[in-house]
Amino acid sequence: MIDYKIKYLKKLAELYPNIASASTEIINLQSILNLPKGTEHFLSDVHGEHEAFLHVLKNSSGTVRRKINEIFGHTLPNKDKRNLATLIYYPKEKMNLLLLEAEDKNEWYRIMLFRLIKVCQSVSSKYTRSKVRKALPREFAYVIEELITEKVEVHDKESYYNSIVSTIIDTKRAELFIIALSELIQRLIIDHLHIVGDIYDRGNGAPQIMDKLLEYHSLDIQWGNHDVLWMGAAAGHWACIANVVRICVRYGNLDTLKEGYGINLLPLATYAMDNYKDDNCECFKLKATNNAKEDDLNLKIHKAITILQFKIEGQLISENKEFGLEDRNLLHKINYENKTIVIKDKTYNIKDSNFPTVDKSSPYTLTIEEKEVMDKLSYSFLNCEKLQKHVKLLLSKGGLYKIYNNNLLYHGCMLLENDGSFKKIRFLGKEFYGKAWFDFLESYIRKGLFSENYQERKFGKNMMWYTWLHKNSPIFGKDKMATFERYLVKEKEIYVEKKNPYYLYCENEEVIDNIIKNFGLDPAKAHVINGHVPVKVKQGEHPIKCNGKLFIIDGGFSKAYQNETGIAGYTLIYNSHGLILVSHKPFTNTEDAILEDTDINTDTIKIVKANKRELVGDTDVGIKMKETIADLYELLEAYREGILIEQQL
Repeated sequence: MIDYKIKYLKKLAELYPNIASASTEIINLQSILNLPKGTEHFLSDVHGEHEAFLHVLKNSSGTVRRKINEIFGHTLPNKDKRNLATLIYYPKEKMNLLLLEAEDKNEWYRIMLFRLIKVCQSVSSKYTRSKVRKALPREFAYVIEELITEKVEVHDKESYYNSIVSTIIDTKRAELFIIALSELIQRLIIDHLHIVGDIYDRGNGAPQIMDKLLEYHSLDIQWGNHDVLWMGAAAGHWACIANVVRICVRYGNLDTLKEGYGINLLPLATYAMDNYKDDNCECFKLKATNNAKEDDLNLKIHKAITILQFKIEGQLISENKEFGLEDRNLLHKINYENKTIVIKDKTYNIKDSNFPTVDKSSPYTLTIEEKEVMDKLSYSFLNCEKLQKHVKLLLSKGGLYKIYNNNLLYHGCMLLENDGSFKKIRFLGKEFYGKAWFDFLESYIRKGLFSENYQERKFGKNMMWYTWLHKNSPIFGKDKMATFERYLVKEKEIYVEKKNPYYLYCENEEVIDNIIKNFGLDPAKAHVINGHVPVKVKQGEHPIKCNGKLFIIDGGFSKAYQNETGIAGYTLIYNSHGLILVSHKPFTNTEDAILEDTDINTDTIKIVKANKRELVGDTDVGIKMKETIADLYELLEAYREGILIEQQL
């Protein structure tokens, strides 16, 4: 046996010191391989809509309701099934309401406990006892395990389970038990969660979403351009901070900064009021309105941070010639006398030229006051413990793409040329395309947060901003970000942001196959799961392309997009039977869901059935288990041939 192999087996022997322990682990792993694969749940572009997001997690895109229908069929009225579903989603709140109507509380407890036990038995059946045991709440672990495990040796099962349930009720633990069972069902019904980008911006609930993800049992995150922007802001990058604040104020979403993360906006607000006190800031109207007094201040903050952004970005573009963004520096091209601007040799009219902090001879130079404002904002972002914790989660669980169980997940697009071939990008003297370009960008994003080399870290931060808005960013995917034009140029023709040709080739199976191959997957088996661009259902767009090889699952989770899409998002479920694409109708609010059982209405759009039921052995986890089993067999051989000596425990 080769030396390095013996060395590895010696390390493995520390875990399995004898034939008995190694054999037991082989048997255990082999049994797991033959269980049905766990259910995966894919969500994309949640954009701060925390109530809808949390509800979709609780109902698992309709999986809970489907499971209840499967178990109880026609034996329960629809009203009772709806009540049971809502009880599982919001156990404490719904239980309080239902108990008000109950004539006999103890009998209600008994009925609900048995219904929940049935659901729990069903959703736990695809897992090993060990895995279920780890998911059990510590306080009730033993009792719940008894209730959901088939007791072959017990002859009078009904009497046995009745006795346990009666004791739970007699000891006044029924309500806590109902909550525990409901939360366990939520925990077990989804084995793994995928967030395919853009947790941040638009809605004001990103901090609550991130808090939920922090405690989630198993997940991965593909960074969207808005997520990378927030990562840059958390790293203290001024251009990223300016963009984050501008977007928050524009969408009436400053509570994300003030309440969610405790960012101090007072210096910016004071600066805005001082410099724009007599300005109606007409070009900087908000997408959402509050009261008139707040709106007046927010309009001024909106204008102040936008002009600051243009100045900061202008400096960045000048300092980083390799970015090739000189055509996006427009502030110096304004003709203040006739209120025009020349862009690409064409003259346009501007809507606003009152920029008291802009030195016309040096328009990108920040004033002393502006530097102080940005210093204070940067300090606030860098020292926000909660934000830093959330960014660490994005880094530890995230990346620009993910390959998982033959699915390729990314947020934006694959950069292509007009003929459908990969766009080749020359950067820092090297050429990149496809997967290699994703890997390069991700490495620099991580350097921007971790590198101990000052220059590498600085450039990494700049690359986060680059990834947010550059035409060569696969998670942006347009020829420009026309922020300046939309705010200040009258002619709307120049607002157009042309999408990368990828979006023209989404129906071309050969192109999608080439993308799949570039990431090392087999086009006959793999799928691409894609977020970022809302599918405009109202205009006849469809989320499934290329005979089911490409799923675009951004259907407008964010309220800001729902007028365009006509729905409230897509989610994807991948269980042992295949892929289920679900569309959602708008979620009203949590209170309605609890009071009226107004679940998010879901429609199954497409079911892609597997040829045979997929087992754990067919998954990435299963492949690793098979490798471990092979190693354990070699360990057994080493023990039996005397190469290694068994240790007695």
